[in-house]
Amino acid sequence: MTEKLLTEKLKQIRLIISDVDGVFTDGSLYIGQQGELFKRFHALDGAGIALLQAVNFPMAIITGRASEITRERMRELGLAEHLYQGNLAKLEPYGKIRSEFKLQDAEILYIGDDLVDLPLIRRAGVGVAVANAHPSVKEAADYVTRKEGGSGAVREIIELLLTAQDKYIVAMETLNKHTYKDF
Repeated sequence: MTEKLLTEKLKQIRLIISDVDGVFTDGSLYIGQQGELFKRFHALDGAGIALLQAVNFPMAIITGRASEITRERMRELGLAEHLYQGNLAKLEPYGKIRSEFKLQDAEILYIGDDLVDLPLIRRAGVGVAVANAHPSVKEAADYVTRKEGGSGAVREIIELLLTAQDKYIVAMETLNKHTYKDF
């Protein structure tokens, strides 16, 4: 896809939906006898979410793995209201989210990394794969991030989207007037 066509498609986007493991994280799972011990999230992605919130741009999460750690991080980021966990078949929660926001597929950007994300990568108006995604996901995507999952890939796509929609400067100016706690 050409840069010009991608920019035109990004201008139509009204909602971002993302996977978690492999996108917000590097995909590693640290499990002990008590279950999942921790996940590594990147602060750049959290700051990207703050940019979205500064311009009231919505985001939802669909993840195949149910995790209290994910729930807590999404709560911290203000994304808990639209968090769907334990959904390997992601089309059903996608349909619920789409209906709730009253959007068409062309108005949704989806970020994923693995084979379970392929249906949404193909269906969304803009499908995004992180740099370390499965080769089939990267091949199907409209855009492949330069950053790997868990290393600022979410922030990268947020900045690309907000720039295409001429909202990046407004988001930065708004953030500079507030603290992260305000969002």
